[in-house]
Amino acid sequence: MSDDDMSESREAEPVEELSESLNEETAIIAWSELVRHFARGVVINVTAELDLVETAASVANDDTDAVQSWLESGLMRRASDDDARDWTVREPDFWCVVTAPWVLVQEKQQDPTATTPRVVH
Repeated sequence: MSDDDMSESREAEPVEELSESLNEETAIIAWSELVRHFARGVVINVTAELDLVETAASVANDDTDAVQSWLESGLMRRASDDDARDWTVREPDFWCVVTAPWVLVQEKQQDPTATTPRVVH
């Protein structure tokens, strides 16, 4: 299925079904897996104040008012070169979901009490 086919089928989905579908498509990935998407300019950084799945659903549904508000407030923005440098040094993990052509990411917060090693894909 092409990105266009996926976008068209998502636009027809009711909001609840779209959110459920997007939730099932989220994954935890390392920065090293995002580099190629960053190079294409399609990585969108979503702050922890927003729900990643709901944000992706708004993008998929072309909710211009919500997206514009988040962009203006800095809650959502295209990943910058400064972000890439920081992520290269720290190698954080991200929650990720694709809403073609965008790759929406939210840095996964590390639990300071966790004893399980970080998963690198």
